[in-house]
Amino acid sequence: MTETSYPSVSPQSYPCGGCGARVEFAPGTTVLRCPYCGYEQQIQADHRPVLEHPIAELATLPRKPVGTVGTHELLCQQCGARTQSNELSGRCQFCSAPLVVDPAAVGQILPEAVLPFAVDTGGMRLALRGWVSSRRFAPSALKKVSEAESTKGTYLPHWTYDANTTSRYTGARGQYYYVTEHYTDSNGNRRTRQVRRTRWYPASGTVSRFFDDVLVPGTGYVPVKRLDELAPWPLRDAVPFQAQYLAGYHTLRYDVEPEVGLEEAKRRMAPVIHDDCRHDIGGDQQRVDRVDTSYADVTFKLMLLPVWVAFYIYGGKRFHVFINGRTGEVRGERPYSALKITLAVVTAVLVIGAIVTYIVLANRS
Repeated sequence: MTETSYPSVSPQSYPCGGCGARVEFAPGTTVLRCPYCGYEQQIQADHRPVLEHPIAELATLPRKPVGTVGTHELLCQQCGARTQSNELSGRCQFCSAPLVVDPAAVGQILPEAVLPFAVDTGGMRLALRGWVSSRRFAPSALKKVSEAESTKGTYLPHWTYDANTTSRYTGARGQYYYVTEHYTDSNGNRRTRQVRRTRWYPASGTVSRFFDDVLVPGTGYVPVKRLDELAPWPLRDAVPFQAQYLAGYHTLRYDVEPEVGLEEAKRRMAPVIHDDCRHDIGGDQQRVDRVDTSYADVTFKLMLLPVWVAFYIYGGKRFHVFINGRTGEVRGERPYSALKITLAVVTAVLVIGAIVTYIVLANRS
């Protein structure tokens, strides 16, 4: 039997100047902090601008397709152990030292920016406790989600897209008018009433809009619906990518190509453009039959966004909870307690029954 060979990648490491251990990024700060002795090392500010890259640049980048980027081997500089990983950052599976890979060594598009964690472990636990306490009809086992060992701070790749759009539409504008209608009521009396009608007129026109930082998840690791629920993200607080911000956290590589992400971005732009067309048509009602959109000055960039990922098992099923590592917003899956729901239904029925009985007795008296 032959052993599997993994390409070797040398991870970056940040030794503690106090005790020799490895420092980690401290959320909400600009320092690397030792978890053992508390020594802090300042992350040097990078004043370069966060750039938007023309979409045409994709054709010239020496990148590997996501399907060809496999697992790599990391040599821990603290204990010397070798770890197989497909992440850009993580921890040594033997000594738990932070391991950070130079993205250039993977062969993919480099991150342009990172939104550093601002919610630390304590803040994450507080947010989880608040979320747990607000889940009605949840089984008591849901409280286990707040346990620290079930959580993982993770940077998730996202694509952002800018574009100038011009959309030509055809449709119809509806104008209300009223007619008098004669009818006979239940007592046989002739009466009149005003009835609203809609008269439709052809409509067409052109609308324009600039889209800035349309956000598309660059990984399928987390359901898109859950990531969208964590919005809004304070993207203005993003800083130029520096590997130090990843120390102590897991970072996923993107598995959604930017070209695929662009098509999703266009789908996200479509409802906004549709609303622009309706507003441009005016009138009392609008119908949009066709929209043809052209895109100009399209740019993209790769960003890393912070998410606390938690999971717990209940009834043999795994449930995930996600916390925005910047704002503390929590979204997740939860089970329902059949007993609590049944008790609530029974209580409601009893209350309604008591009210009905009271009304009946009151009317009799």
